[in-house]
Amino acid sequence: MLISHRYKFIFIKTKKTAGTSLEIALSRYLGPDDIITHITPQDEAMRQAGGGRGPQHFYLPLTRLRAADWRRWLGTRQRPYFYNHMPAREIRAYVAPAIWRDYYKFCFERNPWDKVISWYFWEHTEAPRPTLAEFLRAGRAQDLAAEGGSSLYTIDDQVVVDDIFRYEALDAALETLTQRLGLPEIPQLPHAKGQFREDKRPYQQVYGEEERELVARIFAGEIERLGYRFD
Repeated sequence: MLISHRYKFIFIKTKKTAGTSLEIALSRYLGPDDIITHITPQDEAMRQAGGGRGPQHFYLPLTRLRAADWRRWLGTRQRPYFYNHMPAREIRAYVAPAIWRDYYKFCFERNPWDKVISWYFWEHTEAPRPTLAEFLRAGRAQDLAAEGGSSLYTIDDQVVVDDIFRYEALDAALETLTQRLGLPEIPQLPHAKGQFREDKRPYQQVYGEEERELVARIFAGEIERLGYRFD
């Protein structure tokens, strides 16, 4: 998750949508006062190698903390902080109202059937791994929807970002963002996590009918909102 005061934007990071690559790329243009959350040590090394800024100003401002935050801080001895896949509802609660109102807010989304396959290989990097059907029956697609999908960029089921870009049109999205934000150049994305997906077949060839319908039910909101299709 990024909040740039220099370019006046909030990047809400969904899961399995090239979010880490985007974060690494965009951090090259951020200033000393911008908010940058932590990513994994391996990804932090990639960010540093690419000339990006590392985590900074990620602690929640004291003036915005609520009673529950103070209690949690006292109980865990860990100061509350902005974090990687932080939902819009929480971000809104911890930034100044003018920042939430005036900054350009955006995120990325992905065809749910493709997104679930990526999640499956991310969760199970080595064989033997469960079948896709077993993975879905275990509720992992529901977890992805809850932790890394539309719940991050909606509040009370209403979209609260200015733009939802499609993972499938990443190059065009980067051009639009460059113009919209006034970046000095089109960001170049590293390949942060794509190596985990071993099965390179089109997702349509991986699903059975039952699995296809299950994903359609779980991600019905995303499919309706963005017009995604299986074929």
